[in-house]
Amino acid sequence: MLSCALFYTGESSLEVEPEADSSDHSRLHTRQNQYTCTQCEKRLPSETALRDHMNIHRGTYKCTESDRSYGSKPHVAVHRQNHSGKNPTKCTVCGKRLTRSASLVRHSRIHTGEKPFQCTVCGKRFIRSFDLVCHRRIHSGEKPFKCTVCGKRFTRSSGLAQHRRIHTGERPFKCTVCGKRFTRSSYLVHHRRIHSGERPYKCPVCNKEFIVSRALRRHLYVHIKSA
Repeated sequence: MLSCALFYTGESSLEVEPEADSSDHSRLHTRQNQYTCTQCEKRLPSETALRDHMNIHRGTYKCTESDRSYGSKPHVAVHRQNHSGKNPTKCTVCGKRLTRSASLVRHSRIHTGEKPFQCTVCGKRFIRSFDLVCHRRIHSGEKPFKCTVCGKRFTRSSGLAQHRRIHTGERPFKCTVCGKRFTRSSYLVHHRRIHSGERPYKCPVCNKEFIVSRALRRHLYVHIKSA
């Protein structure tokens, strides 16, 4: 019997109607993904899948409260629950609320340390199968996402999206205190600590505290050199 290694978030996602056409799914196994996105060169199994995917680049379905774009209205509806506070599932460890039970399963692995997805090349393990797929590209050298302006290539679509802001000048993440804007949400998180005074990274030698982890790493060299 042939087996399929594709993972699903629930049984309902796995079930297929008997009369459904399986030609699109079979292409996942035969690698006949002949429909290519002109923006990021991602290959898809059907014309319908390509149309849905292109909506992400066009920003056809965009959240009005953030800069996130999606390929369909249902995906936007799920995302907007993050802003509404109506997240039905709750983590029993930290209290974080999530929009879907599948998201809660993935989130719970942060607390349990479970990393079920392992790289067959180097043995590194991951919480999500998607992270494993992206990691494999380090070994294969594959960079499927290409900037249409300068030609630079990336292993992740998120890396390409962030890179494009260099060309467009877009800074979608704004500090609510001083109004300064940033190209990445992580930069905004670090910047907010200037206002809050939070310094979560502490030197284990002298107890000096830092806003970002890289500043702590640089600081540790001071102790290494003086040792």
